Amino acid sequence: MTSNPTWVLKRFPTGMLSPDDFGLEDRDAPVAQRGELLVRTLWLSVDPYMRGRLSPAKNYAAGHKIGEMMVGGGVGEVVVSESPLFQPGDIIQADDFGWQPLTTVSAKTALRLDPAAAPVQTSLGCLGMPGLSAYFSLLHVGRPKQGETVLIPAASGALGQIAGQIARIRGLDPVAIAGSDAKLDWCKSIGYRTGINHRTTGDLTGAIARACPSGVDVFLDNTAGPIHDAALLNLNTFGRIVVVGTVARADRFDQPDIGPRFLRRILVTRARIEGFLLDDFEAQYGEARQQLTEWYQQGLLETREDVAEGIEAAPLALIRMLKGENFGKQLVRV
Repeated sequence: MTSNPTWVLKRFPTGMLSPDDFGLEDRDAPVAQRGELLVRTLWLSVDPYMRGRLSPAKNYAAGHKIGEMMVGGGVGEVVVSESPLFQPGDIIQADDFGWQPLTTVSAKTALRLDPAAAPVQTSLGCLGMPGLSAYFSLLHVGRPKQGETVLIPAASGALGQIAGQIARIRGLDPVAIAGSDAKLDWCKSIGYRTGINHRTTGDLTGAIARACPSGVDVFLDNTAGPIHDAALLNLNTFGRIVVVGTVARADRFDQPDIGPRFLRRILVTRARIEGFLLDDFEAQYGEARQQLTEWYQQGLLETREDVAEGIEAAPLALIRMLKGENFGKQLVRV
């Protein structure tokens, strides 16, 4: 390898991602242009939204093209600054990190981090995109009332673990859905009242009814698929479904999303189903980060991380996260 091994997209995946969909190329270190920062990558984040970018299908944001460098959230140390906003040695977070040890990012997109306030990688998890998504999707879109039951799948993941704790802090009744008993045990330790193992529970609809005897008021849908259908059948009158992600369809991404049509159920309950994109709340990021940081520093927010080591591990980390094999926020330590 030369100084800067770089991951690129070799082909669009069909079904679940494969390591063969990516290629590791020898590239020279990039040079920062005006308004850019040359950054030594410390951490990379892999997240469910990335599956949607690895497809020629139209999406809410532009996808990757064949041969292009993989890009995502990252944390790094500024080596060279071509912007008056940052100096060498600053630790920054941005969403346009290349999957490479040395990368360039736009100074306009970078956020300076204070390592004394919290470990810097939390800016990719509980204090970053997943934490902000949990905050806004639950409180601003779900709009729960005191004591209401909130059902959260992928509950031990990057978003789910924070959403459950926010629900606890705000006096709600959080119920977890996760893929192992160990994950559920951890969810209960951070404030979930109870939980359901969707891999071992045959009757999801019945399991949700038992776990939520008063019904579901807010369903924070991180998965889609059968869990969505089972939750809808347990939804209370005027219940809210917030569609945050569809990771359960990662292996069928380009196929029609067809399941039971519960329109009568939606009519009778007068339920609201609303899609969620974090970008819609950009103007309020500052206040949300401040609140999340305060909760974290007060010990009210715990976070669990699943760390893969080395730039070589990035594609496999993405794949195992999409398969639900991670336990906590999936990161790559470069």
